[in-house]
Amino acid sequence: MRVAIMGSGSLGTIIGALITAGGQEVDLIDINKEHVEALNHFGAKITGFMDVCVPVKALFPHEMNGHYDLVFLLTKQVYNRTSLEQLLPHLHPNSIVCTLQNGIPEDFVSSYIGRERTIGGVVGFGAAWIGPGVSELATEIQTLKNYAFDIGELDGSITPRLREIKRILDLVGHCDISSNIMGIKWSKLLMNATFSGMSAALGCRFGEVLSSEAAMVSLAHIADETIKVAHAHGIKLEVMQGRDMEFLELQDENDIPNKMDFYQEVWGPHSNTKASMLQDLEKKRKTEIDFINGFICKKGMEAGIKTPYNNLVVKLVKEAEKNGYVPKFADNIKYFDPNLLNTVK
Repeated sequence: MRVAIMGSGSLGTIIGALITAGGQEVDLIDINKEHVEALNHFGAKITGFMDVCVPVKALFPHEMNGHYDLVFLLTKQVYNRTSLEQLLPHLHPNSIVCTLQNGIPEDFVSSYIGRERTIGGVVGFGAAWIGPGVSELATEIQTLKNYAFDIGELDGSITPRLREIKRILDLVGHCDISSNIMGIKWSKLLMNATFSGMSAALGCRFGEVLSSEAAMVSLAHIADETIKVAHAHGIKLEVMQGRDMEFLELQDENDIPNKMDFYQEVWGPHSNTKASMLQDLEKKRKTEIDFINGFICKKGMEAGIKTPYNNLVVKLVKEAEKNGYVPKFADNIKYFDPNLLNTVK
């Protein structure tokens, strides 16, 4: 099987390195010149909760040749149109593109390459970009081993090709096959909207969010809005990393303290993670905020569900993106005061 990773940034570098180390050849495709050259000359180095360096094969998109049987799509959604146009000539009728991106890109991806060639996927661990050829594994090893990936057919069927993809992803960490990948995707969307959204809006790692009462109260509302919007669209969130994300729906404000142990248990192992959106702000790049918290706001508007906390995260991240600065926790946490929430313009 000929395999590629399209978009070999922080996550793609780790996934590509561990797949290669497991004995499966894989092409790591990326547009960053210094990164591709470093990968080819020095190998893919993983730091953080792992310390390894693996020789890998990296390519620029224009260097792709022939056809791939399986492509893991890890580009940011803002580049999906360009990435898929580059990829299309290198897909045959039975090729598979497995989306391992943040958000819910499957409708757009399948509109380009065909629904029959699209498989949904979710990554259950975090990574941070350190420099060319180097990624930091920001999630504890045990979490990687137990909850690395979820994959599934868009129609919910369990097929032989899912088992083949699982075989490859198991080289990185445990991969589950799901009959409700959209429910899994919304669970991951909740994870991204809460901690990644707040990490970007406040300019901090997940651990700083976990240790702030004000941030956690706001985060609980972000999760609640996400679940209520999903329900309005007929979607039930699935169990993820062994925990039922539906539990995070709030009955009222007094229900918030009942959720705090859940957050600490599930997100504690990811406390060193810095949201990829925050990493983009640091590099003055366009973020995926429209495809994460912004997606919830959009779907909320469609269903008549108010999403003030998600709206605020979008506003703060977009302001930082537009003006080229990295948010500071002390400056932005005040905007999440419920008394000010509806007055921020």
